[in-house]
Amino acid sequence: MRIIYFSLGYCTHDYRFLKSISEGGHEVFFVQLEGNKRQVEDRPVPPNVQLVLWKGGHEPFKWSNLPKLILDFRRVVREIKPDLIHAGPIQTCAFIAVLSGFRPILTMSWGFDLMDDVHRNKWWEWVTRYTLKRSTFFTSDANVTRDKAVAYGMNPEKTIVFPWGVDLEHYSPSTVHRPPSVFTLFCNRAWESRYGVDVLARAFVKVAEQNENVNLLLLGGGSQGNALRHIFESGGVLDRVAFAGQVSQTELPRWYHRADLYISPSHVDGSSVSLMEALACGLPCLVSDIPANKEWVVENENGWLFRDGDANHLAEKILSAISQREKLPGVGESSRRVAEVRADWKKNAEALMNVYRGLK
Repeated sequence: MRIIYFSLGYCTHDYRFLKSISEGGHEVFFVQLEGNKRQVEDRPVPPNVQLVLWKGGHEPFKWSNLPKLILDFRRVVREIKPDLIHAGPIQTCAFIAVLSGFRPILTMSWGFDLMDDVHRNKWWEWVTRYTLKRSTFFTSDANVTRDKAVAYGMNPEKTIVFPWGVDLEHYSPSTVHRPPSVFTLFCNRAWESRYGVDVLARAFVKVAEQNENVNLLLLGGGSQGNALRHIFESGGVLDRVAFAGQVSQTELPRWYHRADLYISPSHVDGSSVSLMEALACGLPCLVSDIPANKEWVVENENGWLFRDGDANHLAEKILSAISQREKLPGVGESSRRVAEVRADWKKNAEALMNVYRGLK
């Protein structure tokens, strides 16, 4: 099949989708709506994937640019003559694809589009409903987003849920025993409001006041950088926080291996890939109690849940995990088992190939 894969930019998720589609024997044309402000994927576009040049892909999406983007996307469709357009997020890429008039369209939720963006205002809600009602098929990585898509007009019989998963060989438990002198917390969520890293920062200040042998390792970056540093400085714990910046996919597993506990304070998520990476690496996980996280983490089995947005409760749960450090290896083993059963990208990608075959 000739497939147009239409996404906001180029991140790790895009790389894996493009690679799997290409290796599935399809001819892939990659269209970017915005490009990347920060380079978060260091691997080049996979072989045999053709990068499409068009009027998009150079700047953040603006509604005022919608008419010219639609017109040029229609040109792209006429020239490529695809058998299928695979597009998401819903209110941007999939909306433009729907307005092109082409069918069939596989609309893919990225989690935040249905858990956050749809609530921005009535316009975003209307766009969501318009797009889903006109999509041929829908896919997402969590039941909570699939249910919301149906609520906004998607035909429930034309949906499939599969976790995007991880490479279980690349992300695997460490064989090196960590020294017990220091307890390391790890978070690699982006420093943006929807991911709640500021909640973790406030919780860490409280934890550090009660335990001098706990450190925090943060990866990534974002617009909350100054605010986070202010929280740490005001709490007198800046010297106990390591900021490691952007890390390549090749190097990422060893950063998980440096941690005793993975934390995701996200307010909005589908099935978080970083959570799946942590599970695959055999880490106990402490995550916000949002619906998508509860699909992966079971209290006292492979980790713990804390009340979303509650820094005090998060601090309590961190201190509790530290107090039962001897039990953590067993919790980590349970994490790995969950990943092996549900988060194997090689198996899960086949579900996407089956959808493609059904849309021929």
